[in-house]
Amino acid sequence: MEGTKIPYKMLSLDPFSQWLGIEILECEIGNCKIGMKIRSEMLNSMGKAHGGITYSLADTAFGFSANTNGRYAVSIDTSINHIEALEDGDYITASAKLESLKNKVGFYVIEVKKQDTLVALFKGVAYRTSKEWE
Repeated sequence: MEGTKIPYKMLSLDPFSQWLGIEILECEIGNCKIGMKIRSEMLNSMGKAHGGITYSLADTAFGFSANTNGRYAVSIDTSINHIEALEDGDYITASAKLESLKNKVGFYVIEVKKQDTLVALFKGVAYRTSKEWE
């Protein structure tokens, strides 16, 4: 399967990302940009977006990007820094960028932004299996 089509297939098979309202904005081999709107059911007890929401968006961008190279890839290590709080109605994007690709692992940096403001920084390492996307 052509690499840039893989994220669309992944999204079609992912009920959680569909529930989040994720849309694919841009996709090329090794890089993917996705977006979503914060909804009221995503807020924590302080009225701000739960940290798991930005993590989930970044993790999805990471997964989509890691699989564009044509082999099934799964995360083996991730971390996130939350920089700015988000509120109901905010539209955020996550841009995943491949930093280094090896035979068995790929290293990615994902920036989560609200417009031009960086709200979270996510780093991920993906394990690349030998199974090819069909």
